[in-house]
Amino acid sequence: QVQLVESGGGSVQPGGSLQLSCVGSGFIVTQHYISWVRQAPGKGLEWVGSVYPNGFTQYGDSVKGRFFISRNSTTNTLYLQMNYLKSEDTAVYYCEKADVRGPGTQVTVSS
Repeated sequence: QVQLVESGGGSVQPGGSLQLSCVGSGFIVTQHYISWVRQAPGKGLEWVGSVYPNGFTQYGDSVKGRFFISRNSTTNTLYLQMNYLKSEDTAVYYCEKADVRGPGTQVTVSS
């Protein structure tokens, strides 16, 4: 059974950093196209970025240059490194593969 579980969220001040993790089970993370998406309060889902099986990454304009996706094949984990966080980055962050999405982790950016 394919599952994804995110962790690493929390509260941080503007300008700070956080690293989110997404542990995959039932499949090999490095062999699939996986995305990070987020949902801010009262808004729809927003695509944050994706990683292809070959390691190529793409990012949404709102996070480009600040957020970075990486993978660890040993732990079958996907990461989202978030730097220079802004208040508008406040959201629940999810990782997703095809039609499977994790439960999400809350990120709050506030002074």
